[in-house]
Amino acid sequence: MSSVAAHYETLLAPVYLWMAGGIDNALALGASDLAGFAGRGGLAVDLGAGFGMHAIPLARAGYRVLAIDSSPYLIEQLRSFSKGLAVEAVVSDLMQFPEHLPPNQKADLVLCMGDTLTHLPDETAVAELGQRVAVSLAPGGRFVATFRDYTTLPTGNARFIPVRSDANRIHTCFLEEQADHVLVHDLLYEKQGDRWSMQVSNYNKLRLSPAAVCRTFQSVGLTASVVAGPRGMVRLTADA
Repeated sequence: MSSVAAHYETLLAPVYLWMAGGIDNALALGASDLAGFAGRGGLAVDLGAGFGMHAIPLARAGYRVLAIDSSPYLIEQLRSFSKGLAVEAVVSDLMQFPEHLPPNQKADLVLCMGDTLTHLPDETAVAELGQRVAVSLAPGGRFVATFRDYTTLPTGNARFIPVRSDANRIHTCFLEEQADHVLVHDLLYEKQGDRWSMQVSNYNKLRLSPAAVCRTFQSVGLTASVVAGPRGMVRLTADA
């Protein structure tokens, strides 16, 4: 089993933009995800920013954005796509984000989108992230996360999930249930001339209960709630 960082660097990062349907489609989805809670500007932090799906729409909306991701490949893409915008892109572990905040400044908005929260190793790490978010938010600031509810997993053939395919590339995954994690196996087929190659890798995701995550962020003094989110995920909102 690979670590999350190794899994992204060896398999997912080079095809992540393709998985999202290209940059224009990805940025449109990102802007839609932000609709209704990202409009007043200030300092925003995007945890697990990837190639900039949410960081770039935030910057276009008037935010100064600190974008953090563990993947050097994706951060280089983000820097390329965000030229001319107020985006600082940093290769780092998302748990270390307070170290990258400007001196004596707190965030107006912290994002952790696209199932990034489930990449943390355990619920203790989720609780620690909650504490760091609480002390890093400005008065009236907001934390928003989207993640998948893996507490009840599909069974049988439903465990096999097509991600995306075209004439030259096929990406599918399947899920394997573990006690407090789900083991995600990614299979990537790519056509090279008249032959197909295959890459296989897997990594763990946390099986987080939305209600438990909500209580975790409430326990650090934030006003938190969970509702249905985009693309089959749930959305947690926690206000300072």
